[in-house]
Amino acid sequence: QVHLAESGGGLVQAGGSLRLSCAASGRTFSTPAMGWFRQAPGKEREFVAGIGWFTTRTYYADSVKDRFTISRDNAKNTLYLQMNNLKSEDTGVYYCATLSPYGSRKESDHRGQGTQVTVSS
Repeated sequence: QVHLAESGGGLVQAGGSLRLSCAASGRTFSTPAMGWFRQAPGKEREFVAGIGWFTTRTYYADSVKDRFTISRDNAKNTLYLQMNNLKSEDTGVYYCATLSPYGSRKESDHRGQGTQVTVSS
């Protein structure tokens, strides 16, 4: 079992930055990759970024490439999402989730409760 808890969301102006964190506990070594997803009001949840849990390889949705950076600290069992140059269309609830296999853009077994990000224009 893996438990995930996101934090770091908030209200920011367009062009600003936020850093999200996801604290993981439990059998984190059993998942090959972790990722971030988001869901805007009235829309389906979508993939944002993924990272191998035991590698440094990353991959992104085209809409956030060159603006967002996913990283992880295995010693702290924490996943991060640095979001720069935020746009109003980045508004939504952001979730971290396990991914399997590496390269997948679909959640596997576990997802956190989410953190709200609101970008004002």
